[in-house]
Amino acid sequence: MTGKHKHEQEENQPQTKAPETEKPEIAEGETQPESWDEKKINPVEKSPAEKLSEKDAEIAALNDKYLRLYSEFDNYRKRTLRERIELSKTATADIISLLLPVIDDMERAIKAHNESEVPITALQDGEKLIYNKLISLLKQNGLEPINAIGEEFNTDFHEAVTNIPAPEPGLKGKIVDEIQKGYFLNGKVIRFSKVVVGS
Repeated sequence: MTGKHKHEQEENQPQTKAPETEKPEIAEGETQPESWDEKKINPVEKSPAEKLSEKDAEIAALNDKYLRLYSEFDNYRKRTLRERIELSKTATADIISLLLPVIDDMERAIKAHNESEVPITALQDGEKLIYNKLISLLKQNGLEPINAIGEEFNTDFHEAVTNIPAPEPGLKGKIVDEIQKGYFLNGKVIRFSKVVVGS
């Protein structure tokens, strides 16, 4: 087949057209929008009343959420406070239970002191026994005395009651006497040592 005949056949073949996008039918008397895509992208704007109604609904939902959160937090706070009170009562009961045997020993010592035939040395030994038992129980629960005499004065642990001339030069700025012993409880100061500082 010659190139001329081939060209004529191609011209006589019907050309295939791309399918056209179907558009909604327009009723008689109506005007077709300029762009259907534009209508789809830009929907009809809501009225002020509709917008206000939506905002009111959003505010009501947020307010309800806030009230629920506040109620949950208030319940949590009350529950935590109640648990702390119960824990404090339990801890106090545990400490008192540990001290009851010491009270028993003190009552026995008082009874023995009222009996004249008991030697003084026996009373002294009884007092030391009670003291040592009490200190041992308190140490088991985290109580430790604060070192004072001979130590450098430290406001984190000591409270100066007064200053006196240092008995020797090496005691200047140091504690020369202790008026009241201080204590740590689990590493935290619960009572400062009341001391006399050399100057």
